[in-house]
Amino acid sequence: MAACSGDGAGGGGGNDSDKPGDLTIGVSMPTQTSERWIADGTSVKEKLEAKGYKVDLQYAGDDIPTQSQQIDQMITRGADVLIIAAIDGTALSGQLQAAADAKIPVIAYDRLIRDSPNVDFYVSFDNYKVGVAQATALLVGLGLKNKDGSDGDAKGPFNIELFAGSLDDNNAHFFFNGAMDTLKPFLDAGTLKVKSGQTKIDQVAILRWQQEGAQKRMEDLLTSSYNDGSKVHGVLSPYDGLSRGIITALQNAGYRDDMSVVTGQDAEIASVKLINDGVQSSTIFKDTRLLAEQAVVAGESFLQDKTPQANDTETYNNGVKVVPSYLLPVQTVFKDDIKSVLIDSGYFTAEEVAAGQAKG
Repeated sequence: MAACSGDGAGGGGGNDSDKPGDLTIGVSMPTQTSERWIADGTSVKEKLEAKGYKVDLQYAGDDIPTQSQQIDQMITRGADVLIIAAIDGTALSGQLQAAADAKIPVIAYDRLIRDSPNVDFYVSFDNYKVGVAQATALLVGLGLKNKDGSDGDAKGPFNIELFAGSLDDNNAHFFFNGAMDTLKPFLDAGTLKVKSGQTKIDQVAILRWQQEGAQKRMEDLLTSSYNDGSKVHGVLSPYDGLSRGIITALQNAGYRDDMSVVTGQDAEIASVKLINDGVQSSTIFKDTRLLAEQAVVAGESFLQDKTPQANDTETYNNGVKVVPSYLLPVQTVFKDDIKSVLIDSGYFTAEEVAAGQAKG
């Protein structure tokens, strides 16, 4: 892995003479409406506190002004490092400039912060590959591909519909591009057909990744494009919350035993239960324990006036600079992967999967 530095804040808020107890890390998370972000915030906080650091963890309630204000307060209170999962990746330039002026390093957490030179490091998963994995899971679910990558027995044609995340989240574009590059040969061959004709990201995006928005859009699609008795065979969904909204719309329209193949992401416990019950087809597991660990490692490097190690120095251009990044791998989870990937690793217990609820 190549070590590389950013040219933003980058000065480091601490040094080797500082004791962890004298240093504060500000952690800004976007929302508590998704169990994924609650788990991320908790994991980062616990791992930092275990090393003796003070942690200022704030959730912004999916409200951009609230997140801006919370980060302003962290800077004013003298945070030594900021770890930020942005609601809107373009809305924090003022806060990042203030952090740079105060020589506070900024780590973008899972969502790249755009249009600012003052982003020093990025920790995430390989988001293009997440999209590839989601599309591949859709192809496997439809029988066009096997899990080992070989061709499946199904021939199609299949009707599919596409969903994307919030346009202000940089990751949504990587997910969608990876998925569409994977599906393109099947769309070009006519094996897959998007009956609604909606294939551009701005046509299929769901603001703030809201479950209700996905349900409403799926209901509208069923009314407008499937009122002739035809079926939706598969749905590309980039997030489990969206998937549950899509599934609700399909179930309300009579899809039960013949449920469409619906993908997902984040291995949220409610969706893992749906996969275990044969309702949702798959999800992409991003082990947030590992992501939190990398955020802590990067934060500690800055606190010790060192440069965090990056394993990608080319991919993530935020519009001003290429941000050095550490990217983690992901795993696709179908029903028969739940035990080996999620339960045996300690992420969930078998009881939690059966109940569809984490004990916390």
